Amino acid sequence: MALAARAGLSRAAAQRLIADGLVDVDGAPARKKHVLRAGEEVRWQAPPPPEAALSAEDVPFEVVYEDDWLLVVDKPAGVVVHPAPGHEHGTLAQGLVAAGARGGHELRPGIVHRLDKDTSGLLLVARREDAYRRLVAAMERRDIHRTYLALLVGSLPQDEGTIDAPIGRHLRDRKRMSLHTAAGKRAVTHFKVLGRAEGFTLARVRLETGRTHQIRVHFSALGHPVAGDLQYGRRPRPHGLGRQFLHAARLAFPHPEDGREVSCASPLPPDLSAFLGDLGLPAQPPA
Repeated sequence: MALAARAGLSRAAAQRLIADGLVDVDGAPARKKHVLRAGEEVRWQAPPPPEAALSAEDVPFEVVYEDDWLLVVDKPAGVVVHPAPGHEHGTLAQGLVAAGARGGHELRPGIVHRLDKDTSGLLLVARREDAYRRLVAAMERRDIHRTYLALLVGSLPQDEGTIDAPIGRHLRDRKRMSLHTAAGKRAVTHFKVLGRAEGFTLARVRLETGRTHQIRVHFSALGHPVAGDLQYGRRPRPHGLGRQFLHAARLAFPHPEDGREVSCASPLPPDLSAFLGDLGLPAQPPA
C-alpha cells in the first residue's frame, strides 16, 4: 500500500486512517480499495493520540534482554499473554505496559509471538512501531529461531526427525487445533531426542513455522503428546507434574536496528526441572 510506505505505517494502521476518514485523494475522502494513479495528491492526518487501551498491572515476568528497540521476557507458566474473553486482566500484555511495549494491536502492544498460558519461557516484545514491523517481517521470513524443551509421553521411535503436517481448526471442535481440518496451514516441527526415561521422551524441539498449539498438536498426532497436556493428551497428568511440560528455552533473532544476532536462553523452571530429576534425567538439559 502506497500510504503505508510513504507514511511509515503498517498496512493495518494505514487502513485505519482511511476508515477513519483521515486520508484524502485529490481533496476527496480516500476509498479503501482505491488504486493510486500517477499525479494524484494524497494527504493524511495523524489520528488523535489514543487513550491507553491497557492499564499497567503487576504481572510477574523476568526481563532477559532489553534495549530501546525491544525486550525479551521470560514468561512464567499460568500467565496469559494478552487479554481474551475470560482473561481480561492479569495478562502479560498488561504487565508490559510499564516496560514500554509498543507496536501492533492496542490490546497486545509489542507482542511479536505468543506462548500458551501453561507454557513457560522466552517471548519477544517490541518497544517501537518500526521494531514491531521489522520483527514481524523477520518472523514471516522464518529468521526468528525458537527452541523448546518438551517431555513427551511414551518412547519416540526416532532419535530425531521432522513433522511436516498442516494444522487448522478441528472439523468439529472449534476450540482445538488439529490435523483433521478443512483449512490447514503448513506447519513444520523439528525434534531431537535428548533423553529417555520409563514412559517418557525428552526432546529439543525447533519450530520452523508458528501455528497455534503447533508442538502440542504435532506430537499428539504422533501418539506422543506433551506430558501433562490435558487438552491434547486426553489422559491424567503424571503424578508430580502440575502443568504441560513445554518450555521456550532459546530464542535467536536478527536485531531490528542493524541485523546483528541476539540470542537468549532460559533455564527450565523449578517445577519442570524437579520432575526431570525424579525421572532420573538431567535437571537442566541443553537447549
